[in-house]
Amino acid sequence: MIIHAIFFYLFAAVCVASAVMVIASRNPVHSVLFLILAFVNAAGLFVLMGAEFLAMILIVVYVGAVAVLFLFVVMMLDVDFAELRHGFLAYLPIGALIGVVLLAELITVVFAWAIEPNVANFITAPIPPVSDVNNTEALGLVLYTRYVYFFEAAGVILLVAMIGAIVLTLQHKPNVRRQNISDQVARRRSTAIEIVKVKSGQGL
Repeated sequence: MIIHAIFFYLFAAVCVASAVMVIASRNPVHSVLFLILAFVNAAGLFVLMGAEFLAMILIVVYVGAVAVLFLFVVMMLDVDFAELRHGFLAYLPIGALIGVVLLAELITVVFAWAIEPNVANFITAPIPPVSDVNNTEALGLVLYTRYVYFFEAAGVILLVAMIGAIVLTLQHKPNVRRQNISDQVARRRSTAIEIVKVKSGQGL
């Protein structure tokens, strides 16, 4: 039990420190690297809780795809971060107000929560009637039976958000020739080719 407590405090401390460095680092590349470190330590906390599937998803999806994508975008795009920070002091009072509200909520949660004495026995058993399944199978049974409509609604919302982001960022350049399927299908011989009679010796 002491070993579990040591690893919990180790992962939690590194995760919190990494999260602070994500917003405190001046270099955006360093911020992304600290974000990856925070994800890895959060995955370690999931393993300690018995949720190995969530830990694997956190590593594969967020670290392997999202965080690396952030890193590539930051490294490839020529972003003027000095211009982005311009006017930071103008929004400082609003940011401070939001920070105070969040801090008050966290303090309320810390001093008002209660832990069930037998909570450790229910961590690895999301479905009490089904006791002969592992954690991943139990999570699938809950997700695709009891919460299947919420799961599908979340997928639709993410799809709409993705399409909206593509539409907002799509820009057509005026001098670029693009493919028009309807014009290609409606093409005839008279509009497809042009016959030019060239006199002998003159060429084109």
